[in-house]
Amino acid sequence: MAAPLLLSDLYIYPVKSLGGIRVAEAEIEPRGLRHDRRWLIVDHRNQFMTQRQHADMALLHVSPAYNGFLLTHQQRPELLPLYVPFEATPERTLFVTIWDDMVFAWRGTPEADAWLSEALGRECRLVYMSDMVVRNVEPELNPADAVVSFADGYPFLLAGTEALAELNTRLAEPVPMNRFRPNLVFSGGAAWEEDAWHEFQVGGLPFRAVRPCGRCVMTTIDQQTAQKSAEPLRTLATYRTQAGKVMFGQNVTGPGRGTLRVGDPIAVVSRR
Repeated sequence: MAAPLLLSDLYIYPVKSLGGIRVAEAEIEPRGLRHDRRWLIVDHRNQFMTQRQHADMALLHVSPAYNGFLLTHQQRPELLPLYVPFEATPERTLFVTIWDDMVFAWRGTPEADAWLSEALGRECRLVYMSDMVVRNVEPELNPADAVVSFADGYPFLLAGTEALAELNTRLAEPVPMNRFRPNLVFSGGAAWEEDAWHEFQVGGLPFRAVRPCGRCVMTTIDQQTAQKSAEPLRTLATYRTQAGKVMFGQNVTGPGRGTLRVGDPIAVVSRR
């Protein structure tokens, strides 16, 4: 008999494309988990930056701090930790581009811009998405007026520990869950059973799996060393390809308000 479905891990990613922070509980907001991907690093043209083009971003470690987080460089201890609050102030503003969207953002501090430019060896800026910004979720199969943070397209990403375990049986060297950057990690059930989920509840709160998540080269970057390899994307492509995309995890929309806690039970309400 399969183990019961439980929420086994919760992660927030305060800065898009940097590391996550594991939390025991998290507040849900309309854009996703509170403090998730509200900060973004942009280049001198105000275009968003990710590990897809800049693998060395993986070397910037994120750790919790009071009302914010600390950034450190894993290979440059001479760079003192940078403190960043969870929320910015509207003292300086600009427009930034993320994928096909141009959105209004608040600037971080000059100190943060200088630290990141030094750490990444190129001019860049740290910007924040305020609650006033409207960035809509992809309209297909989604509620009207659903919004998202600086995440790629959806408020939540769900992944299962059994799916990762099954993948790792096929790899010469196993990979950790941080290659896939989920917000919600569940245990129990069968490997890949989340493929069939449509509506489900976590701790009694309603969620909806909208579509499988197509994976990119970021999954091949070791988050400790920033080194790239062919895996796990090469192996996943042999049996997890749909419509030309390699799938792992589910893009998910949520209730807009509530609290999630590690250990919350998960109940599947309907299947696709």
